[in-house]
Amino acid sequence: MNPKTIFFVGLILAASGVLSPPIALLGGIAYGFSFTHPYQLDSRNLSRFLLQAAVVALGFGMSLRQVVHAGKAGFLYTAVSITIAMILGWLLGRLLGVTRKASFLITAGTAICGGSAIAAIAPITKPDDEEMAMSLGTVFILNSVALLLFPAIGLAFHMTQTQFGLWSALAIHDTSSVVGAAAKYGLQALQIGTTVKLARALWIVPVAVVTAYVSKSKTRIHWPWFILLFCAAAIANTYLPLGTNVYPTLSRLGRIGLTVVLFLIGTSLSKDTLRRVGVRPFIQGVCLWVIVATASFLAIRAGWITL
Repeated sequence: MNPKTIFFVGLILAASGVLSPPIALLGGIAYGFSFTHPYQLDSRNLSRFLLQAAVVALGFGMSLRQVVHAGKAGFLYTAVSITIAMILGWLLGRLLGVTRKASFLITAGTAICGGSAIAAIAPITKPDDEEMAMSLGTVFILNSVALLLFPAIGLAFHMTQTQFGLWSALAIHDTSSVVGAAAKYGLQALQIGTTVKLARALWIVPVAVVTAYVSKSKTRIHWPWFILLFCAAAIANTYLPLGTNVYPTLSRLGRIGLTVVLFLIGTSLSKDTLRRVGVRPFIQGVCLWVIVATASFLAIRAGWITL
């Protein structure tokens, strides 16, 4: 069958709701490893836009009170974990001899919000194509593993919905995979995971500002406006009853949109991606991610991190 036809069939299946988020991701990865992507650039742009639109749509299924509570409670954990992750990432990069820019991008992607953080910081640090490919490839691979692995670990250790939502937000790279893993675990986990992760994503701005100051860059910093629209959707769902019949549909469309995003992300991974990542950057990414995931898991289980 023609690769273009297979791509569109996969896209339609993901958009129909037939595929669960993990299956959509696996299908995308299988496609990426089997065929040369005919729409690679278009697919990347669509996934970026669709992710933001889907997150906003998810806001119509959430209470503003829950959003504010989760965001406030998760602020301190987020600040501490990002600071520690950035320091550890710098040390690991130095220890493994990873190039400075690639190391910083991998660290920022792990500490904050995956590909979104890398995309926001890259124009400031100006990495070359190889460093950009290494950074994105490392984060996307580990992001995919987390989506498939985390729900199984959560169930094996009998994590509550709140615990799993927190853990996903603190330890999974991209918002799309946080939502995918949390949605599989349960509605409460989805609400907490999404809210805490979006609060975490706001740290792109101060990290980018500090990076621009240190590197003396005058590049304009992009504010993640879709997070404010997500809050506006939660306000509408909480205080505007006129749309009560529409909000559940919009929220469901948001979850379907994220399933499509995961399929598109999967198709961007390929054998070439693995080749370009390189051993040392990948080891840095794996080590940092394992430390962050394990430390946050143990802290949540011990009750040190809670809502």
